[in-house]
Amino acid sequence: MINGNTMKNYLKIAVVGLTTVTGSAFAALPASVGTSMSEVQTDGLALIDLAWPVLTAITVGFVIMKLFKRAVSKAV
Repeated sequence: MINGNTMKNYLKIAVVGLTTVTGSAFAALPASVGTSMSEVQTDGLALIDLAWPVLTAITVGFVIMKLFKRAVSKAV
C-alpha cells in the first residue's frame, strides 16, 4: 500500500506533467481553431437566448396551473 507522502509526490508529478502537456497542446493549435470555437460559442449563446422565453413561459404556465388547481380544490 502506498503511504500518504508517496501519494502526494505522485500527485505533484501528475499535476506538473498535465500542466506541461496542456500548455504545449494549446500552443500548437492554429488560429482557425480559435475562430471556430469562438463561432460555436456565439451560436450556443444565441440558442440559449432563444430558449429563455420558452423556458419562462413553461415555468409560468406550470405555476398558474398549480395555483388554479389549489384554488379549485379549496372552492370544492
